[in-house]
Amino acid sequence: MTPAQLTGQSTQHLVEVLVGQKSFLMHPNVRDDLLALQDAANSAGFLCHIASGFRPFERQLTIWNRKMSGEVPLLDELSHPIDGQALSDEQKMWAILRWSALPGASRHHWGTDFDLFDRLAIAEGTTLQLEPDEYLQGHQHRFYLWLKDHAEQFGFFFPFQGKGNGVAFEPWHVSHRASANICSAQLTMAMLAEQIEHAPILGKEVILQHLQTIYTDYVTNISQ
Repeated sequence: MTPAQLTGQSTQHLVEVLVGQKSFLMHPNVRDDLLALQDAANSAGFLCHIASGFRPFERQLTIWNRKMSGEVPLLDELSHPIDGQALSDEQKMWAILRWSALPGASRHHWGTDFDLFDRLAIAEGTTLQLEPDEYLQGHQHRFYLWLKDHAEQFGFFFPFQGKGNGVAFEPWHVSHRASANICSAQLTMAMLAEQIEHAPILGKEVILQHLQTIYTDYVTNISQ
């Protein structure tokens, strides 16, 4: 994979796949396993949908800048809003990284990772928020229990289990182990540094200052 592909700047490594009523870009080695997982979930009484799949660098950059600028609220580790105006750029950066990847470092850039949910479980007038409580005790709980028991059977795992200093617990996020591990091994800190240097990203100075920690704690620090 090229640096552009690994950091979400290119889609040349992806294929378009119809999942339900919507097409998604994904890594070609993921397609059959994801469709098999979806079929099994649907046969078990769910309606497995993708809330988010491939995400380009530009989209991740928009998410980051909106949070850094205060346009979107920051969240603490329990997913509760915090006052961003009282925080320094460094404090904002760490808060953002708990829930949103650094542009160029998102696993969603690879087409190997997906945020899944059961559409049947969402009541009319309810909107999926992708918050832990929805999966641990709310409307997605039964689907999450099924997914925990069966994801590995189809080659998927949960990379974000809230391991100390790192990305917060994301029970909706599954990763295709074989394909994602190859991408992860190729994504270097030097690649990220180059992308950040040339991107119109807010907080650039503090990001580059702490890039080694970001790479160690928020990019490679996953639950296998």
